[in-house]
Amino acid sequence: MTSATAPEHVVVVGAGIIGLSTAWYLQEHGIKVTVVDRSGVASGSSWGNAGWLTPALTLPLSEPSVLTYGLKAMLDPNSPLYIPFSTDPALLRFLLGFARNCTPGKWRAAMAVFAEIGRSGIDAFAELAEGTPPVAENTHPADPFLTGFASLQDREALVKELHVIRETGGTVDFTLMSAEEIRALEPTLGRGVVAGVEIRNQRYINPPAFMDSLANTVVARGAELLTAFNVLDIRDDGRSVEVIGSEGRSLKADAVVLATGAWLGTLARKFGVKRVVQAGRGYSFTVVPESMPTHPIYFPAQRVACTPLGDRFRVAGMMEFKDADAPLDPRRIQAIVKAASPMFTGINWEDRAEEWVGSRPCTTDGFPLVGATRSPRVHVAGGHGMWGVALGPLTGKMVAAELTGNTPPEIMRHFNPLR
Repeated sequence: MTSATAPEHVVVVGAGIIGLSTAWYLQEHGIKVTVVDRSGVASGSSWGNAGWLTPALTLPLSEPSVLTYGLKAMLDPNSPLYIPFSTDPALLRFLLGFARNCTPGKWRAAMAVFAEIGRSGIDAFAELAEGTPPVAENTHPADPFLTGFASLQDREALVKELHVIRETGGTVDFTLMSAEEIRALEPTLGRGVVAGVEIRNQRYINPPAFMDSLANTVVARGAELLTAFNVLDIRDDGRSVEVIGSEGRSLKADAVVLATGAWLGTLARKFGVKRVVQAGRGYSFTVVPESMPTHPIYFPAQRVACTPLGDRFRVAGMMEFKDADAPLDPRRIQAIVKAASPMFTGINWEDRAEEWVGSRPCTTDGFPLVGATRSPRVHVAGGHGMWGVALGPLTGKMVAAELTGNTPPEIMRHFNPLR
């Protein structure tokens, strides 16, 4: 139900999962929505990611060991975490801010926030599936979700993190597996996997299929979707906003939501959002194994994430702190292949398709930026790092509730974009 203070028309900038989910929830409140994107649906990081909806693994990036790992990464372009040498002041500011958050105390505090989110991210996906009309592409149960390890020492590192989840208020149901047990579930796993962990009650999506379905549903519910609309500026006259596009185009509305991923800071900064949003670029490709896996599989030590997409198998990885608009670097694809190939059998790694790079928007404290800026007519939704897909619908729900004068989910208090 729309409140008396709710806007009648909102422009959402960005047609990724967060922007489209925001549009869907605004429609639930009876709001007219126009979605604009400089390219098209899922042209940022929403298309080629692993598609995991995994509360057990939705963890802050600022794990203390990342600092030591990151220093080595600056010298090794084959590292799963790659930080090229740079004098870019924004990147240096991000790295210094990130380092300040990589302490055991801050990491545990961040873990408690993610534990508070719990399964509410998955619940929001269920709401999309129950809407009118429903988002036709369903989420899939990971029954179970599998993690594989090249050593028992590697496994112990994840097990410690899972125990911290429990200690900070989260819930995770897992069982240790032998090499024989995990290979019995997934015959495509190779001799490089010497131990495993199965995690229950997780889900996943097929990102390309889901994004197409979500976009079609939002349009079917009455939204206008404008692609090739490059937003240059947002102007607020105190009563309404004007979204200024290239080539002399513009849109007027009562409010605007900026859901532009790694480019969030460009438009949001003049409205008081000072946090650096750094592109953490991820890479992926697909292959067709001789024996197609039926479970999502994660290799934490190698930072490789794998997801079955029906007729093909997506292999994703890397965290590359680099300019969001830089072209795909083939060396990053080769680094993923090098890390993943010992863990599988029956895959022709040269027969790859859908090679992709996308820029995940990362903040120094690992928390997203969600809510009103200094202007009550300009809201932001971004900065989710690796968890934009998992938290996309929940973020849309939070933004729509606040914009329409309703009470947003309590977890939103941690994500103030003006912090």
